[in-house]
Amino acid sequence: MDFDNGSEWLNWHLVHYLQERVAPVKLTRSRPYHKDDNAHVEQKNWMWPRQVLGYSRLEKPEAVPLINRLYKETWGPLQNFFLPSAKLVEKHREGSRWVRRHDRPQTAYQRLAQSGQLSRKQAKRLREWKETLDPFELARQTDLQLKPILR
Repeated sequence: MDFDNGSEWLNWHLVHYLQERVAPVKLTRSRPYHKDDNAHVEQKNWMWPRQVLGYSRLEKPEAVPLINRLYKETWGPLQNFFLPSAKLVEKHREGSRWVRRHDRPQTAYQRLAQSGQLSRKQAKRLREWKETLDPFELARQTDLQLKPILR
């Protein structure tokens, strides 16, 4: 569990509870005098929830199953199988500027397939699943499933 050093969450009762459990929870904190550390966490929050659902407050519990279904059935497969991203390979400083080098853009599916982490059965199952998907239909379904959530 990562804290930003705020006393609204971190208190001795909570620390004691988390560390005295049967399976203790490891606690981490932001670095002192680095108030911008939290920006990295917030940046990850943009990845899926904010990109799809926006910044409006979703207060109705009835929306939870709809959001879960959206991520599982349409948005997740669209992201993982069809939308490539470039990963940072190297970052170094040349004078006063940072030079970044990225790898070739790949989808999450391609990265996983090339990693060697999958058994043949798992790789075959993923390949067959990808072959049944149509990215245009997934995008259309995503838009349709978003309407009742954002209403």
